[in-house]
Amino acid sequence: MVAVRPSVPLAGAVTVDGSKNAALHRPVHLSNLPANTDVETMLTLLQQAGWHAARPVSDPHTTLILPSDKPQPDADPEVAARIRASYYLVPALLGAYGRARLPWPGGCAIGKRGMDLHFKVCERFGDRSTVDDHGYLVEAATGGRGTVSIMLPFRSRGASIAAVLRAVVAGRPLRLGQPNLSPEVLSVVEALKTTGWECRVSETVLVLQPPASASGGEIAWRVPGDKIEAGTLACAVAVTGGNAQILGVRRDDIAPLVNALRWLGVPADAEDGTLAVQAQEAQPTGRPLRAIASLSPGGLDADFEPALIALALTLPGIHLFADEINPGRHGNLLPQLVRLGATIDELSPTQCRFAGPQQLTGAGVEATDIRTGSALLIAGLTARGVTTLGGLEQLRRGHADLPVKLHALGADICEVTP
Repeated sequence: MVAVRPSVPLAGAVTVDGSKNAALHRPVHLSNLPANTDVETMLTLLQQAGWHAARPVSDPHTTLILPSDKPQPDADPEVAARIRASYYLVPALLGAYGRARLPWPGGCAIGKRGMDLHFKVCERFGDRSTVDDHGYLVEAATGGRGTVSIMLPFRSRGASIAAVLRAVVAGRPLRLGQPNLSPEVLSVVEALKTTGWECRVSETVLVLQPPASASGGEIAWRVPGDKIEAGTLACAVAVTGGNAQILGVRRDDIAPLVNALRWLGVPADAEDGTLAVQAQEAQPTGRPLRAIASLSPGGLDADFEPALIALALTLPGIHLFADEINPGRHGNLLPQLVRLGATIDELSPTQCRFAGPQQLTGAGVEATDIRTGSALLIAGLTARGVTTLGGLEQLRRGHADLPVKLHALGADICEVTP
């Protein structure tokens, strides 16, 4: 577990890991790859399915993935069930083996991760899906040609990426209506452009066109910086009244988070590669923050919400938060904050309201999912006494060394033996 005490204002500079959510029958060279356990699990699944993944000893954040002729179409169900994003393997398995057998998504217990829309995407390519209590089987169509047109009923990130990957594996043009335009989706599109795919993106449609001729050679891609880790560190700096620079993150990826900080009176600015937070000059506005998680272009990513809750507890105003995208997340986070002494009015399972500032008191709390763990670390930076956080295996699924980075900025934080 981790022990956190009230800290001096955080200061200095720290670099975020690559994004775990943005990380084809050609060699792929990935740099800036994070070392968190979800990424390690995905690499294990690729190796089990027949691909080779190698990391040079001199650079653990670089990975070379090589195709193989080893027939192994079914992933280990126990390993695949550890993460929510195992469904991203479906197109690769269909391309290599014509079938994909996977368990239902696992990972954080923050609400059901429905697969119906993923199956509908596959059906548009002619694939056939069957399900049972243990998982699902997708069998690839053969001989399909022409443009695949799909209109999503809502801007699903997972279904958007699934449609793009399925089009790549099938080598077919794609016209995707109402796409999700989060940085994770756009990063996949940018990676495809480097391989010769023509890509057009607007708020209404995403269009992909295969390259005129197949090209060989290695695909090289640098994984973009983790916007959620950057947002978490920014809120930690803000909650302690510090000044710091967070490096390695793209400006557009964190624009909604920067806007929320400024609304609360915390000076923040993002240039390409650097997020600067100057909370020593903060002038709390007292304006209520309405942080509503959204899938719309430019909307607040749901993964920013828990860190902003921890920050808003220390600032004046009557703040409203809502996350209908992950309906179980408030049920994980809010009881843990209450253990620290927070007074929060739960308007519904997905909406809450509270008045700030509040003084929290250290207690034993648990990281029941990745974002709950990071938000509780932020809360512990201002709570009186010592806050002990258990469940580090959850935190490390998304952040390989978040406590280490907080310590590098001056946080009074250390790992202890229970």
